[in-house]
Amino acid sequence: MLIPVLLSGGVGSRLWPVSREAYPKQFLALASELSMLQDTMARTSDLQSAAPLVICNDEHRFMVAEQLRQLSVDPAAIILEPEGRNTAPAVALAAFQAIATSPDALLLVLPADHVIRNPDAFTEAVKLGLAKAQDGALMTFGVVPDAAETGYGYLRLGAEQGDGLYALDSFVEKPDAETAKEYFESGQYHWNSGMFLLSAAAYLEELKAHAAEIYEACERAMETASADLDFLRPGKEAFLACPSDSIDYAVMEHTQRGGVIPLDCGWSDVGAWSTLWQVSERDNDGNVLLGDVMIEGCSDSYLRSESRLIAATGIKNLIVVETPDAILVADRDEVQNVKQIVNRLKAEGRTEASLHQRVYRPWGSYESLIEGDRFQVKRIVVNPGQTLSLQMHHHRAEHWIVVHGTAEVTCEDKVFTLVEDQSTYIPLGHKHRLANPGKIPVELIEVQSGSYLGEDDIVRFEDVYGRSS
Repeated sequence: MLIPVLLSGGVGSRLWPVSREAYPKQFLALASELSMLQDTMARTSDLQSAAPLVICNDEHRFMVAEQLRQLSVDPAAIILEPEGRNTAPAVALAAFQAIATSPDALLLVLPADHVIRNPDAFTEAVKLGLAKAQDGALMTFGVVPDAAETGYGYLRLGAEQGDGLYALDSFVEKPDAETAKEYFESGQYHWNSGMFLLSAAAYLEELKAHAAEIYEACERAMETASADLDFLRPGKEAFLACPSDSIDYAVMEHTQRGGVIPLDCGWSDVGAWSTLWQVSERDNDGNVLLGDVMIEGCSDSYLRSESRLIAATGIKNLIVVETPDAILVADRDEVQNVKQIVNRLKAEGRTEASLHQRVYRPWGSYESLIEGDRFQVKRIVVNPGQTLSLQMHHHRAEHWIVVHGTAEVTCEDKVFTLVEDQSTYIPLGHKHRLANPGKIPVELIEVQSGSYLGEDDIVRFEDVYGRSS
């Protein structure tokens, strides 16, 4: 049984301002009409694989579930890490879950934020490595380099093992430019993709031999795991005792069972805006233009508009990315410094580091439109069949105006329906709830007024999503 394991734990700060901590790049449609998570899932469709396992954090759980639902994918489990501990523990959680139902399971471990432009070549590479993985080899995918790249780690190939496969000699850290050129010209090195094909049982055997603390902590965490709606929560106390380490350092650098599957498929980890420019379709002047963009005399640039017009003239080699609350302008060769900008935003306590103006919730989303002294205006979208919690506010009252769809409103002991162009008032201190009983999204404008308008002024009495705050 081949089980895709989607690792969806990244925060994607290098693609700010589109990627934010609360809505990182794997949930964004950056290289196609699908999100990167959905693209990752979709490229397994030509493999005879079982339902996927997904590893993510608590905050992202409903986004993962919703994006898989949009693909009509019913995962075997969505495993919620109590806290990020890198890839070795994440894969261990998936391995323990897999062998509980299928002792001979093979895991296809895929970070959920990579781009592969030739999925057919990826499929063939997976099929090529299946027999070795079934025999207990821990196979990693080595991307055949097309340039002397300094931004990736490398794999040194060992002896050829037939069918185009190799033993794994060693992992190599990101090189400087001169060393990268030597690696590229030698033909003995491939880029480290971070993707793996391995037996769940074999991985756990090697993890126990080379990183026993991780093995034992993850074993205890899964033994004490609990179900929460459609999610699986490993035991928190046990998992927090687990060391943080990558699968490369914890296992692959020590095992004698490592192998390499060469992969030539237009792969990128999309680690910066410059790499997204590289993998995107460009015009005759080398420009990538997305959204409402108007240019004159520009070249080799990436311009992305999310909400308003970008007009540019005479620029070259620039990244310009606009969102409703932030604009990034960067030299294409200096985009690695975006992470430092995000760190400064966090240090100053600015919400632009973590949140968009549009904030996603399990029931839909809300977007702040106007904020002033003692008032705030929001646009709220409730998905079909979804229900907000029964709640109350200590410091604010609310007016709701429905602009699309049909809403069911609970206010104290009254339950009534609002349709387009109808409105209601929710007084301060009243228990209330909003639901969408229909088959199309409900959109409404919410006007809040009061002495405090923070999102933490919510007292929940009932919540179908298991939230207490």
